[in-house]
Amino acid sequence: MRGPVFGSVRSRATLAATLVVAVALVAAGTAVLLSLRSNLVGQAGTEAEHTARAVATDIALKRPDQPLSVDNDEPVQVLDDNHNLLAASDDLERISGTGSTAVRPQPQTSPGRAESGEDSDDEADDDSALESLEPGEISEHTSFTNGTATLDGETDDYRFAKVHVEVEGRGRLTVYAGAPLSAEQGAVRTALTVMLIGFPLLLAVVAGVTWLVTRRALRPVEGIRTEMAAITASEDLARRVPVPDTHDEVARLALTTNETLAALQTSVERQRSFVADASHELRSPIASLRTQLEVGAAHPELLDLDGAVEDTVRLQGLAADLLLLARLDAGERPGDTRFDLGALAREQAEGRAGVTVDARVVEVAGSRAQVGRVLTNLLDNARRHARSAVTVTVRQEGDRAVVAVADDGDGVAEADRERIFERFVRLDEARSRDDGGAGLGLAIARDVAVRHGGTLTVGRAPAGGALFELRLPQAN
Repeated sequence: MRGPVFGSVRSRATLAATLVVAVALVAAGTAVLLSLRSNLVGQAGTEAEHTARAVATDIALKRPDQPLSVDNDEPVQVLDDNHNLLAASDDLERISGTGSTAVRPQPQTSPGRAESGEDSDDEADDDSALESLEPGEISEHTSFTNGTATLDGETDDYRFAKVHVEVEGRGRLTVYAGAPLSAEQGAVRTALTVMLIGFPLLLAVVAGVTWLVTRRALRPVEGIRTEMAAITASEDLARRVPVPDTHDEVARLALTTNETLAALQTSVERQRSFVADASHELRSPIASLRTQLEVGAAHPELLDLDGAVEDTVRLQGLAADLLLLARLDAGERPGDTRFDLGALAREQAEGRAGVTVDARVVEVAGSRAQVGRVLTNLLDNARRHARSAVTVTVRQEGDRAVVAVADDGDGVAEADRERIFERFVRLDEARSRDDGGAGLGLAIARDVAVRHGGTLTVGRAPAGGALFELRLPQAN
């Protein structure tokens, strides 16, 4: 189970940054050490080659009757073609890594055998057969080996350079000269020590800086979380989370959160208003129906049966409207059934007195029942306010199907043309019970239109009344 410290974004970011820097430092440090070692070993090799060639030059200049000697502070060996030691540095006490471990010239005991007891076949010089040298000529090729040597009682690691020289009267000789690797080893050790001390300190600095920067960056997020927790506990949707002045992703998160809270507040207030208005609308017909039934039970001769039926029908219609609104608010999809909008308009207008229809064939996609409910509500509203005639027109405008419902009534004042689409809103002349309606018909009609990707607007008809236009996208 992950602990709370490692479960936070700040700790994970710090750990990740530290690991990345650690890997980068190890890789860079390894590359630096290898490069440093390579450069210093190469420098030692260059010094050894310079010494070897200087000794070889000195040997090449000697006459055959002059004895061979080496006057050099570094370990030097001169071997003949059979790996017999001919000359060595005066202070050389022990050596390894060259063709012979002998440090003092001794008489040859057997042909082809070095004084050190090493088998000359194992130390054969393959590179010496590659060059044909003239007397006094030094080979251009230099080979290198690593070994140790003891001078004046001090043993060190050396880089040995090997060159060949052709000497008149002595044949081909091999010169080994060494350069100490102590500088290389000291530099590598120093660099490694610095890295072992510096890298942890640098990683600690990286971890600390990342921890502080991440904490500062996430501080607004913690403020947002705290405020959201307080809003949840208090159920006060009017509160808002703080928006930092950073203009970054956190600020945009805070703005989006406030927009979500505003939308949620609007939705909750709308639901509360809806429930209150629905309760008010239901209370009146229920109270009226109960009064009529109680009067009818006490005095059967006074029972208003027609009024009771009318109140029951009104309750049924109101319940149906509330159920449809609940489904629309829940996000019910309209479907994708194709149908002829003109035929549906003729069907809804059939049997209605004073309604004329001019409908073309225009196909749309969606819920036929819901669009039919829109047309029914528009026709009921137009018939309620018309003086004598209602006209329904179905036409095509671009990629839109348009249904226009016009009446010859008083029309809708411009100031009320948006308000009439709100739920439970009825204009003064439509508030009487006899006029019917609970102020839900036009609200339902617009909600259905919007969910079908269309619009529902109201304007002024040519005859002076109201003109409702329903626009829906045509079916592809």
